Amino acid sequence: MDAVDPDSFNHCQARLSTGRTYHYIDQRPRPDAPTLLCLHGFPDLWYGWRHQIHPWVARGYRVVVPDMLGYGKTDMPLEASAYSTKRLCDDLAALLDLLGVHKAVVIGHDWGSFTAGRFALWHPDRVLALAILSVPYTPPSGHHMSVHEMAQRYPSFGYQVYLDSDDSTIEIEANLALFFRLLFRKPDRNISWARTGELQQLVLSGREPDGCILNDKELSYYISNYQRGMTGPLSYYRTTELRFQEEKAAFLPSNLRVDLPVLCLFGTDDATCPPVAVQNSKKFIGRLKVVPLSDVGHWVMLEAPQAVSEVILQWLESLDLGPRATAHL
Repeated sequence: MDAVDPDSFNHCQARLSTGRTYHYIDQRPRPDAPTLLCLHGFPDLWYGWRHQIHPWVARGYRVVVPDMLGYGKTDMPLEASAYSTKRLCDDLAALLDLLGVHKAVVIGHDWGSFTAGRFALWHPDRVLALAILSVPYTPPSGHHMSVHEMAQRYPSFGYQVYLDSDDSTIEIEANLALFFRLLFRKPDRNISWARTGELQQLVLSGREPDGCILNDKELSYYISNYQRGMTGPLSYYRTTELRFQEEKAAFLPSNLRVDLPVLCLFGTDDATCPPVAVQNSKKFIGRLKVVPLSDVGHWVMLEAPQAVSEVILQWLESLDLGPRATAHL
């Protein structure tokens, strides 16, 4: 496993019992190794975890990292309803079934954090521990809030209005390199794209900014995995009402399982993860450990790869969830 060589990882592809085909990385040091299931966000791939996979496998963990639905070499349905969080969580449970894993430590970043939190609600018996990076846990809502309403209430989420719109699909597809250079950056006060209208203006400007944290080879790998287009990845932003209806119909609880250990890891310079949101999440989590990373932005796995790897390893070992303790699971 070499973080600079995507082909050095163990790539797998399988049709799940849900009927959908997933591409995933499966690095297994030994048959009884406990499993870390890592979920990426937007606009990412399994590749976002490339710096963590080897350190975790070297410490005795099996690391499974899927391309989420609509990404990379995983199926990409065209209808937005296919990307409801319940259906995504059912896919992940089916993936664990396929791998013969009853319980896993679930680790998510960005949209992967949201999905990981919901997996702990839809399939609570499948989760040993939960780590959420860059996006704090939010409970199911008692009422539906549209993307536009959310942007009005929380201006730093205004970019989601653009990603929810049909226009964004064609415009981003026509400017993929620029789009990745815009998003994969450390925080920059000179370039703002979070408020309503800003991201679209930058995408259409044709001016690629400096400061991308991806090198040319990494950027090329992302672009090559987005040749099918943006319909799948952007569909995650277009399921707001459907997610609400599913969760309401199922009476999903607000609180995570009372005995579930949860780690929230975030960069202090990440405007999309305000400390007040992290504090609010404590109301719904009985066993929460919060670890801020100073002077780090949204892309914690890339900006502070060693710190992320070590913080999560130390947290798991403090919970007696190391390879020896969990070999029977």
